[in-house]
Amino acid sequence: MSTAGKVIRCKAAVLWEPKKPFSIEEVEVAPPKALEVRIKIVSSGICRSDDHVVTESLKVPFPVILGHEAAGIVESIGEGVTSVKPGDKVIPLFTSQCRECNVCKHPEGNFCLKSGLEAPNGVMQDGTTRFTCRGQAVHHFIGTSTFTEFTVVPEHSVAKIDAAAPLEKVCLIGCGFSTGYGSAIKVAKVTPGSTCAVFGLGGVGLSVIMGCRAAGAARIIAVDINKDKFAKAKELGATECVNPQDFKKPIQEVLVELTDGGVDFSFEVIGRLDTMEAAFASCHVGYGVSVIVGVPPGTQQLSFDPMLLFSGRTWKGAVFGGWKSRDSVPKLVSDFMAKKFALEPLITHVLPFAQINEGFDLLRAGKSIRTVLKF
Repeated sequence: MSTAGKVIRCKAAVLWEPKKPFSIEEVEVAPPKALEVRIKIVSSGICRSDDHVVTESLKVPFPVILGHEAAGIVESIGEGVTSVKPGDKVIPLFTSQCRECNVCKHPEGNFCLKSGLEAPNGVMQDGTTRFTCRGQAVHHFIGTSTFTEFTVVPEHSVAKIDAAAPLEKVCLIGCGFSTGYGSAIKVAKVTPGSTCAVFGLGGVGLSVIMGCRAAGAARIIAVDINKDKFAKAKELGATECVNPQDFKKPIQEVLVELTDGGVDFSFEVIGRLDTMEAAFASCHVGYGVSVIVGVPPGTQQLSFDPMLLFSGRTWKGAVFGGWKSRDSVPKLVSDFMAKKFALEPLITHVLPFAQINEGFDLLRAGKSIRTVLKF
């Protein structure tokens, strides 16, 4: 019996308030309105950005259904949708691509103005939500909300992918892998023979290392205070690993000494102000480039020595690795299918959706790279 046009009752992980566990609830998911798509989620990765909401580093309205790194199958479409149809395999996109705003029309821009990333308001384009639980409206999260068996997204926030793609793996292309890999090859434009430093060795940081290696970097220095992550970093391309706690001087001074003046490219993949400054200061004077990849804390501001910029360094930032999402995600999936890169080394745990809180415990304890939830 078709569910198109009907309310679907299903399970979802609702976060009722910050700093609390997720609650598995029965929710009602309304049918898609015009230019919207309802998706049956098959798999969803757990990303640090989701935890930023739990800890209130990232401010959103509550209650909310989080999740933004997923893959699924189109269940039904609203009026006017032409890019996907029921049965298509898709990846929801937290960085949308409307193809109409000034950013989308710019050849280098990917921070689509319809994404709502600067001020997440938790609602669809018409100002309402498609989720209800216990008679109460539940908010969406950055246009995706994938910690649910069914979700509704705008058409500009979904990409059709290869019908043969394994959804339990390519879900990582929805955020973590693409963000890190693209930050190296597309945002920083790492050059062959260069020296790179990567601060933070979670799933995104390791994907940065994969991008640096793919770009031909000769030296890739992995930086983290968790030495248990070093073996995986070297497996994926790091040439050496450094623990800041092993030194009495600031890590930027250590890196400058190790590299005869500083690195060509550095990446901050943690989301802390002190490591952003350290990564920037570790770049070589005159030409070093540093990229902010980690989500910055929402209520804090940087204070740094402007001489670091004046002396020729470049500081950059980008969301989703600089990719134009609807154009690039299908191509990245095709590259994975063609074995141009591997996603399997990033997946350390696979759990049933009901064990979502266990997955977040693994993340917070530094015991996982990526946990994939299966529905």
